[in-house]
Amino acid sequence: MDSVEKGAATSVSNPRGRPSRGRPPKLQRNSRGGQGRGVEKPPHLAALILARGGSKGIPLKNIKHLAGVPLIGWVLRAALDSGAFQSVWVSTDHDEIENVAKQFGAQVHRRSSEVSKDSSTSLDAIIEFLNYHNEVDIVGNIQATSPCLHPTDLQKVAEMIREEGYDSVFSVVRRHQFRWSEIQKGVREVTEPLNLNPAKRPRRQDWDGELYENGSFYFAKRHLIEMGYLQGGKMAYYEMRAEHSVDIDVDIDWPIAEQRVLRYGYFGKEKLKEIKLLVCNIDGCLTNGHIYVSGDQKEIISYDVKDAIGISLLKKSGIEVRLISERACSKQTLSSLKLDCKMEVSISDKLAIVDEWRKEMGLCWKEVAYLGNEVSDEECLKRVGLSGAPADACSTAQKAVGYICKCNGGRGAIREFAEHIFLLMEKVNNSCQK
Repeated sequence: MDSVEKGAATSVSNPRGRPSRGRPPKLQRNSRGGQGRGVEKPPHLAALILARGGSKGIPLKNIKHLAGVPLIGWVLRAALDSGAFQSVWVSTDHDEIENVAKQFGAQVHRRSSEVSKDSSTSLDAIIEFLNYHNEVDIVGNIQATSPCLHPTDLQKVAEMIREEGYDSVFSVVRRHQFRWSEIQKGVREVTEPLNLNPAKRPRRQDWDGELYENGSFYFAKRHLIEMGYLQGGKMAYYEMRAEHSVDIDVDIDWPIAEQRVLRYGYFGKEKLKEIKLLVCNIDGCLTNGHIYVSGDQKEIISYDVKDAIGISLLKKSGIEVRLISERACSKQTLSSLKLDCKMEVSISDKLAIVDEWRKEMGLCWKEVAYLGNEVSDEECLKRVGLSGAPADACSTAQKAVGYICKCNGGRGAIREFAEHIFLLMEKVNNSCQK
């Protein structure tokens, strides 16, 4: 279970009521936050993800695919599924980010150029959002770069704000790291310990460690934000599990984060089930969609050996693989690939065929995976337990899936999707053993 530690902090008053460099003033709680005016509707808690388009480190980092999902999609899924918010918003200045946010079900606030500069702060963007949304009483500012965030974290923090009267709550992680002072030539020539006695170095299990902000989220009430603070008043921290504390700032973090999110990320409300059947579209998934015709009018197609290996590995692990196409493919040509997979071609209703296969094998939809790339695959992709699309799939297919491959169709997409299935099945097996 996630551990929650609370530490309240009060602060000295600022007689002029303006932000100062010291601690923010201790403020009275908003009457809409649950005190002072009898029974009223609960305060409006809005999740707000700031996603500027002009990231200098990684271009359009917020929608770059991480483990097959746009980065911002991971936190949007957690926020929406938590049920803790009256509204979930993305503040952005970029059309592509807006489109992704809406695909995941979030509302969009188009931020102004004044708060979209490199020098703009998060607080600037949050205050602008509040200026346009008088209905909002509390803001949960969630960082798009925290893909291992889970709904339970957000639910508990919402309760701390609403029920326990905190004005601000922020996320922390516990670290067991010894700190030393920095050596500066001409100023400090030797280093000194900052949080340990070298003569009595504690063992990890004998030391509680220290709490560090991990940047996953900052919740604060409106009156606090309007005075220029995200942390202040009656404060508390929320301690996240170390494995859920992932922050992506530079490219080198990406492969590490992908492995972490596949193991510890949140994949949706419904529990993952073991995959027993993978259905793959032929044209554009198994092949690159190109068709060559020989001089004697015979159809020639190409495929990637990596994909053939991926199919073989799936079958060896007990997962049935079947192929489908709406086109009148040559079964003789496909048989020459020696993939040993059952296939159906010239299919106008793919969902009906997949449903027939599912029933034949005695499976529920959650035990079926589908890799598709065309509009005709959309219904299947939405229905199955695990869905994927190649990198060059049409936009309709990509919008319907839970995983978008880095590889194109006919160029390793099946092998990549197979690896994704294996990682998720490992997650399923680990959860069953707990």
